Amino acid sequence: MIETRIDRRFAALKNEGRAAFVAFVTAGDPDTKTSLELMKKLPSAGADVIELGMPFSDPMADGPAVQYSSQRALKAGQTMAKTLDMVREFRKTDKETPIILMGYYNPIYVYPADKFLADASAAGVDGLIIVDLPPETDNELCLPAGDVGINFIRLATPTTDEKRLPAVLRNASGFLYYVSIAGITGTAPPDPAVVHEAVAAIKQSTDLPIAVGFGVKTRQQVSDIARGADGVVVGSAIVSAIADGLDSNGLATRETIERPLALVQELSRGVFDILDG
Repeated sequence: MIETRIDRRFAALKNEGRAAFVAFVTAGDPDTKTSLELMKKLPSAGADVIELGMPFSDPMADGPAVQYSSQRALKAGQTMAKTLDMVREFRKTDKETPIILMGYYNPIYVYPADKFLADASAAGVDGLIIVDLPPETDNELCLPAGDVGINFIRLATPTTDEKRLPAVLRNASGFLYYVSIAGITGTAPPDPAVVHEAVAAIKQSTDLPIAVGFGVKTRQQVSDIARGADGVVVGSAIVSAIADGLDSNGLATRETIERPLALVQELSRGVFDILDG
């Protein structure tokens, strides 16, 4: 597979001696215009990689904060086509920041999948995280994604044992996403020592960078996780900051953009703390 923006970004950050800060937002939350404006400003706020959620009505791996963000986006009329348009617009001014689409297979299946991959590649998408497609279905989307230069990023969890790990890693690319807790997003804080032990064990089986997410909400948590991982993913805290910036009617205000950007600026400093000792 050809080198992607994801490969280049993680290699560059490894040379800098720090982990990547990966910021998750849901496409179209609370509306497409506001979401795109926020997305464009995330890199300057400290996001090394952007994980863009594809709104879905039944996001089974997501906690309440991300579920609500999906509901807001769908209510505002967000579609897969609009999500890809956001990526296309983003690429007009940012050619380097990796963009990963995260979500579930149903919206891709009905798009349908072959057209989705072609459109996603043309728009400038670099990677996919599809929560509900196990390795046994790699012919469905994983392998075709690689054929068009899109990384397929797998999830490993605390319940992924030595027997299952090889299947998870077999066709994974870009990086491995380690889910730090057994459960849904944003519901419990990770234990850095346990996470570091798990990441170290997985690294015995792969050269892929490993990013850790689920439950990371503070700069200290980012810093602690970053000391034993190649990337730290924050999602629920950011989408909660978006929600906190809405007016009483659920509509966007300046705070809808300023609050999550301020949070990203604060949290992303955690990946630099290791450089400061």
